[in-house]
Amino acid sequence: MLERTLAIIKPDGVKAKVVGEIIRRYEQDSLNPIAIRSTRLTKEQAEKFYYIHRERPFYGDLTSFMSSGPIVVLALEGENAILRHRDLMGATNPVEAAEGTLRKAFGASLDCNVVHGSDAPETALEEISFFFKDEDLTLFG
Repeated sequence: MLERTLAIIKPDGVKAKVVGEIIRRYEQDSLNPIAIRSTRLTKEQAEKFYYIHRERPFYGDLTSFMSSGPIVVLALEGENAILRHRDLMGATNPVEAAEGTLRKAFGASLDCNVVHGSDAPETALEEISFFFKDEDLTLFG
């Protein structure tokens, strides 16, 4: 099933200059970028994006980290894109991530784990629309 998912290359990935390599791996895995944008979230925008985690103890650190520097957001499209992207990302904790995954290759810690990805079709739709307008999603597609 053809799906879309949101991918974020987090501030640690941008700072480490691995954006191009991460995008290359997406394309190599037939996760096609149909929209790409570089931005920097304000603390308020990060809080709104991650509102689902607002009751969790890591929420403050997460939103501070995500607003600490530039990020690259991508809408990816491909067969079973959500699951395939999550497999490519690897476990949240890079120490537990499988060899060959993005988090194993580039993640430094549980907090600095280089990438974010949508976890379900509903959240993918919501997350993509947080960063992109409908007309943005046809630029590369």
